[in-house]
Amino acid sequence: MNKPLRRIAIFCGLLVLTLLIRDNWLQYVKADELRTDEHNRRVAIERYASPRGDIIVGGDPITGHATTSGDFKYKRTYKDGPMWAPVTGFVSQAFGANQLESIEDGILTGNDDRLFFRNTLDMLTGKNKEGGNVVTTLSAAAQKAAYNGLKRQGGKGAVVALEPSTGKILALASYPSYDPSTIAGDDASDAEAWKKLQKKNNPDDPMLNRALREVYPPGSTFKVVTAAAALEHGLYTDPDAKTDTPLPWVMPGTTTELKNDGNLPCKNATLREALRVSCNTVFGKIGADLGNDKMLETAKEFGFTEEQFTPIRSSASVFSDDMNKSQTALSSIGQFNTAATPLQMAMVASAVANNGTLMKPYMVDELQAPSLDVIEKTDPEEMSKPLSPDNAQKLQSMMETVVEKGTGTNAKIDGVTVGGKTGTAQHGVENSENPYAWFISYAKLDDGSSPVAVAVVIEDDNAVRDDISGGGLAAPIAKQVMEAVVGNRE
Repeated sequence: MNKPLRRIAIFCGLLVLTLLIRDNWLQYVKADELRTDEHNRRVAIERYASPRGDIIVGGDPITGHATTSGDFKYKRTYKDGPMWAPVTGFVSQAFGANQLESIEDGILTGNDDRLFFRNTLDMLTGKNKEGGNVVTTLSAAAQKAAYNGLKRQGGKGAVVALEPSTGKILALASYPSYDPSTIAGDDASDAEAWKKLQKKNNPDDPMLNRALREVYPPGSTFKVVTAAAALEHGLYTDPDAKTDTPLPWVMPGTTTELKNDGNLPCKNATLREALRVSCNTVFGKIGADLGNDKMLETAKEFGFTEEQFTPIRSSASVFSDDMNKSQTALSSIGQFNTAATPLQMAMVASAVANNGTLMKPYMVDELQAPSLDVIEKTDPEEMSKPLSPDNAQKLQSMMETVVEKGTGTNAKIDGVTVGGKTGTAQHGVENSENPYAWFISYAKLDDGSSPVAVAVVIEDDNAVRDDISGGGLAAPIAKQVMEAVVGNRE
């Protein structure tokens, strides 16, 4: 071969080698990046070429699908979308997905690796790919009671209900809410709906999941944690013995008296009486006497300072470290830096109701293949033991007194034992804004079992500056949720 031909052959060989290297680079090294590239429309077209699986509540789907024109054959639909949005989240042809729709996307689209064998068989038989289902722990009756209660109240707020013995989430409601169906497509109307839902355009922020992502000062509901700390650390052992609480009580290191809301019988009040009428002085002094470290230890046992994954992420609730005694006193009555999600306060009530054992909260019961075969099942998991059984029962008796003849009487249910705690949390610079109204509770049946624990928080212009606000605004909603759960068990 003469020299020019040899050079041409070498050059062509190099071109072929470069092409092979480039082809392998694209197919193997860059494959995942290209597949997930937001500008790769083929991926989106394939994603919406078949119906998604469903999210299930109580055996019934709360999601669906509709056919569309254009490149995308199917889009997501939702039943009672605003009520279920904090659970489902949304999946949109234009704006992606969040919450369960995002976390369990592999199962719902049928792309999960655990469905590989089935998908391979479907390819061989020519059957269209199908998505699997996500079966939740939610109770339709409890969710309806929670959402409708918030809606009737009219302000912003949230409700979380748990099954204490397992940690199953029975209700997860946030208000105001939105309908995920309105943003499921990719046309102009979906874009306009999306724009209207953004916080900068809508101060109500309807897409905020207040049940999991918003942290509020818990006010007097945190006194349940402080009472637990007093019992667990041996500061007081008898709920009916007098405490060492002068009136007035000046916070350590200051000349400032810690005030109670009104003329309450708080001087040396017992733990039971102090919880019944919600004495700031008693629980503030308990926090100061125990100190920051012991209070923080108990708060952490209930789940404070850590994010929770249900599997939707919940913001971490706050109880600070490195506080002086007066700051610890304020934090121990749910003020200063203390802040909690509604999920967190439902966990507090749940642990007390479950005789001191806190179960990890979760909302996905099982994942199903398209054939309805179970491919993953969630087992209840113990998270911590904030209280001994003996101390938990003492605290139960105290919370039951709050409902029987204290600030929580609006939560009474005929034939059911209810324990609870009201709270009104200060809000704004120098408490200039209307407070948050709280109520946490549990229901207990004749056999001693507790099927439900609830936390309700209301942001409402009608709230007044005393502890009765929680009983007046939030307790009736908690009662309706507990009745819905208890009624379904009868």
